[in-house]
Amino acid sequence: MSMADKHKSALDRYLRLPQPEEKIQCSYVWIDGTGENLRSKTKTVNFVPKTPKELPIWNFDGSATYQAEGNNTDVYLHPVALYRDPFRLGNNKIVLCETYKYNKKPTETNHRHSCAEVMEKGKDYHPWFGIEQEFTILDSDHHPYGWPKNGFPGPQGPYYCGVGANKVYGRELVEAHYRACMYAGVNISGSNAAIMPAQWEFQVGPCEGIEMGDDLWMARYLLHRVAEDFNLLVTMDPKPMQISTHQTKGGNSKMGDWNGAGAHTNFSTKAMREDNGIIEIEQAIDKLSRHHIRHIKAYDPHEGKDNERRLTGVHETSSIHDFSAGVANRSCSIRIPRDCAEDRKGYLEDRRPASNCDPYQVTEVLVKTCCLNE
Repeated sequence: MSMADKHKSALDRYLRLPQPEEKIQCSYVWIDGTGENLRSKTKTVNFVPKTPKELPIWNFDGSATYQAEGNNTDVYLHPVALYRDPFRLGNNKIVLCETYKYNKKPTETNHRHSCAEVMEKGKDYHPWFGIEQEFTILDSDHHPYGWPKNGFPGPQGPYYCGVGANKVYGRELVEAHYRACMYAGVNISGSNAAIMPAQWEFQVGPCEGIEMGDDLWMARYLLHRVAEDFNLLVTMDPKPMQISTHQTKGGNSKMGDWNGAGAHTNFSTKAMREDNGIIEIEQAIDKLSRHHIRHIKAYDPHEGKDNERRLTGVHETSSIHDFSAGVANRSCSIRIPRDCAEDRKGYLEDRRPASNCDPYQVTEVLVKTCCLNE
C-alpha cells in the first residue's frame, strides 16, 4: 500500500466518526486573484443552511491570494450559491462565494457581481447557456497522464470518445467527478474523452442566467478536489502541449499536432428556441460579428493572450484575428448545429472561449451583445 493510500485509509476512519447533528461544516470556495484558481476554507455553523443568504459573511487573508496588500489584508466572502458536500456527506455544504474588498467593492476578479447585474437586465430574454469544459489530466509530476515519460503517444484519431486502456487515460477521475457533481447539485449534463489523449470534457447546462457561472465554477472546484484523491492534477490551460518540432525561418517554434482546450459556449434566448428562431440566431451572429475584439478579450483571463496559442485556424479552431460563422463547421467562431439549422430554431455555439475562461465574463458579454445591444 502506498503512503497516499495509507493516508486515505486513515482519513476514512475519522470521517466515519459520528458528527453532531447541530454542527455543520461549510466549505467556503472563492476565485483568487489569478482569476483562474480556486481557494477554500471551512467554517462550522450551528444549523443546516437552506440558502446561501443564511450563512455569515466571512473573510480571509487577501495578501496570500493576490487580492490585497500586506498592510490591509482582509477580503470578505459573501455566500452566493449552496451545494451538497460530496466529500464530507451528511448535511455538510460547499458554499460558492463572491469576494469584496475592505471598501465593500468587488475585487478585480469578482466578475460575478457585474454578470448578475447584466443577467437581471436581460432576464426577460431568458438566456440559456451550456458550456463544454475541456481539461487535461496530468500526473503529479505535471506530465500528461498516461503519456510515455520519454516520447509521445500515437497521433490523434483514436482517442476522441475512445474505449480501451490504450485509448483513454483517467476515466476513473472523470467518473468520480461526474458523480460528485450530480450529488452536489451541479447541473452536469455529460462527459466524454476529448481529441488529445489525457484530455476530457464535461458539459454543464442548460442553465439560465447567473446559474451558468456558478455551476461551472463549482464543477471546476469539484474536479480539482476529486483529482487530489487520485494524486492527479488537472490543467485548464488552453494549449497544454506546445511541442517544438522545428524552427521556422522567423525563428519561432512550430506547435505540435495536438488539440488545444476550449470552453465552447452554447447560447440561446427564448425567441431563438421558438419556431422560426433561426432569424433571431442570425441576428445574434450579426451582432457578434461587430464585437469580435471585445469578446476575444473577455474569453480568457489574459484578454486574448492565452487564446492566441489556441485559436490558430487549425485543430478545429477559427483564427483569433477573424470572425466567422457556419452550419456544422467547427473551424468557425460561431457554429450553428445542423439540427438547429434544419429545425430553424435552437441555439448557437460560440467556440472562441478558452478552457480557462471565466464563465461569468463569457455569459455577461453574450447577453450584452446579443440581448441588450450594449
